[in-house]
Parts: sequence; structure tokens; C-alpha cells
Amino acid sequence: MSVTAMSALGEPCVLLKLGEVVLKGRNRELFESRLRSNIKAALKEFTVDIRQRHGVIALFLPQGTSVDVAEAVAQRVSEVPGLVRVNLAWRVAKTPEAVTEAAIELIKDRGEVARKASFAVRSRRRDKRFPLRSNELDRLVGGTINDTYGLPVDLSKPELTVYIEVDRDEVFVFTDGLPGQGGLPVGSSGRALVLMSGGIDSPVAAYRMMRRGLRVDFLHFSGIPFTTSESIYKAYALVRRLDRFQGKSRLWVVPFGKAQQSIRASGQDRLAVIAQRRLMLKTAEEVAHRIRAEALVTGDSLGQVSSQTLANITAQDHAVAMPILRPLIGLDKTEIMAEARRIGTLEISELPDEDCCTLLAPRTAETRAKIEDLKQIEKRLDAEELVVQLADSLQEYKLEGV
Repeated sequence: MSVTAMSALGEPCVLLKLGEVVLKGRNRELFESRLRSNIKAALKEFTVDIRQRHGVIALFLPQGTSVDVAEAVAQRVSEVPGLVRVNLAWRVAKTPEAVTEAAIELIKDRGEVARKASFAVRSRRRDKRFPLRSNELDRLVGGTINDTYGLPVDLSKPELTVYIEVDRDEVFVFTDGLPGQGGLPVGSSGRALVLMSGGIDSPVAAYRMMRRGLRVDFLHFSGIPFTTSESIYKAYALVRRLDRFQGKSRLWVVPFGKAQQSIRASGQDRLAVIAQRRLMLKTAEEVAHRIRAEALVTGDSLGQVSSQTLANITAQDHAVAMPILRPLIGLDKTEIMAEARRIGTLEISELPDEDCCTLLAPRTAETRAKIEDLKQIEKRLDAEELVVQLADSLQEYKLEGV
């Protein structure tokens, strides 16, 4: 962008539109404070001045900041849950002339495609001292754009929209921005522990819970010493990918191979998978108590595999007292894969690895496990003592740069 264009457009800044947070009534300030903290943490590599407006957070950048840096700030903050829209905007003087000049330059900067599109102008006048009302400003700017570029006006379904927001001290001018993640600020709903496999489902479940305000830790069960470390590397890569939504993520790993060997030796092949799942949940509950998490999260989807029938899910719930959250319970595989693709975890999940579940794959698995039968297996295994041993073997894998 030329110096002349920059001068006409003013100074770049980023406007963040809040979604569900604005509905929180008396608790709204707590959610907004958490959101501002999360934004500050996400933008620690940038110099920004965060200012709260009604339903909007404005990020002001140092004078002379390049458009490339402003775009990088907008892209990074679009990954922070709690925001529904992120707009790279231009701060201009509070005069109709400055607003009109900026709108003309903004369309010019968008290139030939923008200069052939149907358009609309949407103004919002928060400061009633501004000399023009919103509809008057729309007509002034829209008429000038039409005269300059000959673009057709379409107020119902425009291909390009120029937004103008008249605030107390300045006016913001911008076009369509980036979609946000929506939901609630991470940390506003407590802390949970995600049972993280190397598959497609659990990363999506983790993401969905982060969007509901939970800060999550990740627990991976490795088949070590009977498998390689491949699954750990894969879990690490998935956690690193998800970390951009919350920051400061922690990955915990439990070597589970010997426990699986003990379950196999129990001779209950059809119940082995559910017995393993219950032992994982019991161990996860113990770990959750130690790290002060308040719930467990799994990627279960009703009926997707034999361990996820209603009867088997009930048998698993019975293993622990802690709540088990299953955000994917009503989704099918196609829906889960689509979301995994969107958040960038699908490609990692599809990489081959030697998962601990491959150690315990009977020909046929029980679809209606009975809790009393599972309790008998756990009694022979001395499950309560085994859970403590497994939790004691817990290892933390720190993310580089986090």
C-alpha cells in the first residue's frame, strides 16, 4: 500500500466484535476481563493498546504500523474464543470528508474485483454529536462511491459492504473481516482434562470445550513399553495445534502398556475394551484431582464404535464420580471430520501411529457390558492400587515456546 493510500485511510487498527459475552448480564464484566486477558496473551509478540467499547474491543497499534503487521494481529486474534468477528479497520478523523475519502481509498485498495462488485454502506453512529445521521452518512459515502467507480448499489445482498462506525473520539472504516471462533473466553468456565488419543475425535472435543470457556489439559495413554513413542509425538503435535486457541497448554502422558497386558491376562476378551476404558477414566480422574481439573472430556460419539453404545457409555460413567463431558455425542463421523479439517487437526490425526488401543483388539467386543462383570475384572486387577501407580508414572511434555 502506498504512503498516499495510508494517509487517506488513516491508521490501521483491529476491531473485535463480541458475541455471547454481551448477554451475560451482571457477570458480563468477568467474562470481558477474561477475554481481554486472553487477547493480551495471544498478542504477546505484538505491541497493542487494548480498549474496551460497548460490545466491541478495539486494538490500537503504534503509529506507523504496517498493514502486514495489522493483518497478522487480526489473523492471530481471530483464533481467540469469545469473538464472533475480527475486522482490520482504519481510524480516521471525525469529519464526513475524511470518512468519504477513506471509503473511496479502501475500495481502490481492494483491487479490480472490488471495483466491479455490488456494494452497500452500513453506518453506525455511537456519538450523536456527529453532524450526519447514520442514513445520511450512508447516502453521502454510497453516492460518492457510485459516482467514483460506478458500482451498483445492492442493499439486500451486496458483494461488498463498507462499514462505518462513529465513535466518541474517531471514526472506523472497514470492509468484511475474518470470522471469529465464537463461544466464551477460555478459562471462564473452569478447567477440565481431555483424554487425548491420536485419533480424529478427541482434538475436536477439546476444541469444542475450549469454545465453551473451559481451559483444558491433555492426557495421553501410551502403549509403552510395548509400543514406540510415535503416539506421543502425534499427541504432542495435536496439542500444539490446539494451543493457539487457549495458550499455555499442558500434555500429560501415562505409560499404559503393562496395565493393558494385565487386562488381557484377565481372560475376558469381549469386555477388555470397556475394562480398559474404565481404567483410563479412573486414572484420568486421579490425575484430574492432582492438577485441579473439575471434569473429564472424551471424544465419544453415540454408536460410532462398540465401546460407545449407550449401555457401554453408561458402564464407563459408573467408573468415576467426576463429570464426563462428551461434546461430540450427537455428531456423526462426517461432521466431526469437517470440524477437524477446519481447525487444522485432521491432517495430523490421519498420520499413522502405533496407538495403545492396537494392543487390545479382540475379534468381537461386548456392546452391552454389565457393570458387575467389569467390577469383577477390576477386583482381580486391584484397580484402585493400579490407578495410583499409573498416576504416579505421569510425565509432562512441555510445548516448546509455550
